[in-house]
Amino acid sequence: MSKRFHPFLTFLLLLCISAPAIAHHGNAAYDESRVVTVKATVTEWLWANPHCFLKFDVKDASGNVVHWTAETSNPPDMIGHGWSKNILHPGDEITIVMLTVKNGRPIGRIRQVTMPDGKVLTNEGGLRNPSLNSPAPPSAESGNP
Repeated sequence: MSKRFHPFLTFLLLLCISAPAIAHHGNAAYDESRVVTVKATVTEWLWANPHCFLKFDVKDASGNVVHWTAETSNPPDMIGHGWSKNILHPGDEITIVMLTVKNGRPIGRIRQVTMPDGKVLTNEGGLRNPSLNSPAPPSAESGNP
């Protein structure tokens, strides 16, 4: 094989290897235009790779309890944003801002969580002081999707 084809074949190989990684980290399941804010009660906080998960209950407009699951990033990223393994506990009353899945199921991707003491944790850049920042993005809506 000639030396001029070697860089091209290397490029193709790298392209083939990287495609699955890009697909795994896609947000195609989430409706990027719909940011929802809900008041919730934590039922479980799962600190694990490759993503952390928060399970929580939300009362819908009829008073029925809906069981939600929402994901965050991986633990090393979350530590950098001010989160920890022990930051959330069953029974905590929190407010969550999240993207929801397009199919309407109670699944989301967390943007931020307001803790019982008023601290705001984000999944996009760390701990915020609520007195210095708006509590939720302007497109947020209340309630259950």
